[in-house]
Amino acid sequence: MKALADGALEAGGEVIGVLPRFLADQELAPPHLTALHLVGSMHERKAMMHELADCFAVLPGGLGTLEEVFEAWTWRQLMFHKKPIGCLDLDGYFRDLFAFLDSAAKEGFVRSDHLGMAIQASEPADLLDRLEAARRSAEAPLD
Repeated sequence: MKALADGALEAGGEVIGVLPRFLADQELAPPHLTALHLVGSMHERKAMMHELADCFAVLPGGLGTLEEVFEAWTWRQLMFHKKPIGCLDLDGYFRDLFAFLDSAAKEGFVRSDHLGMAIQASEPADLLDRLEAARRSAEAPLD
């Protein structure tokens, strides 16, 4: 995430961090962000990130990344928001996950229209273009 933040800042973008205080206390707070919000818990972190987001762009990551994307996706499914969700499938990182989800849909555990809520792209520019198009075509967010 540091490399991504550094790249965005170097390109003239803004980078807003949301970090639980306990991580900041461990000196894990990046000092060079445009803004840094310190919150009390991971739950507050996710709620604030959701509030600040126009969309959700998911890059390859670990369990925390997966947990966060599934929460945003579930909230979209439940109509808590209409913000686009996109996965950057670098080198096929999400291929097996989406194959599993396709299988779950075939078994009746996931609705196929809910699967279609997540945009997949293998190139960053393509993902950003598709997220922007989805954001513009969506109705006003419910939240």
